[in-house]
Amino acid sequence: MMLSDEKVTHLSHVLLKGLLEKNLVKLKDSEAAARKVIKRVVTAELKAGQAIDTSVRRKLESYSRKIVENSPEWEVLYRKFYQEEEAKRGRSEG
Repeated sequence: MMLSDEKVTHLSHVLLKGLLEKNLVKLKDSEAAARKVIKRVVTAELKAGQAIDTSVRRKLESYSRKIVENSPEWEVLYRKFYQEEEAKRGRSEG
């Protein structure tokens, strides 16, 4: 799911404010520059997630037997394939 530019901008403000309030970061540049980096990273992650979602849905649709979307079977397979696709793209944790 993609977010609007306004929502990503708002998210960058909230994230930076939280990081600064908890002293988790020290800025070498301006807050505006930091928000720009946050926006770029969030947008890239959203695009990558959307690409993975598209790939997984395509794989599920390719089954000869129709798997009903949002059924328990579909959910299990979706999560499994999503994790596999993340691992292929170097996005998995652990």
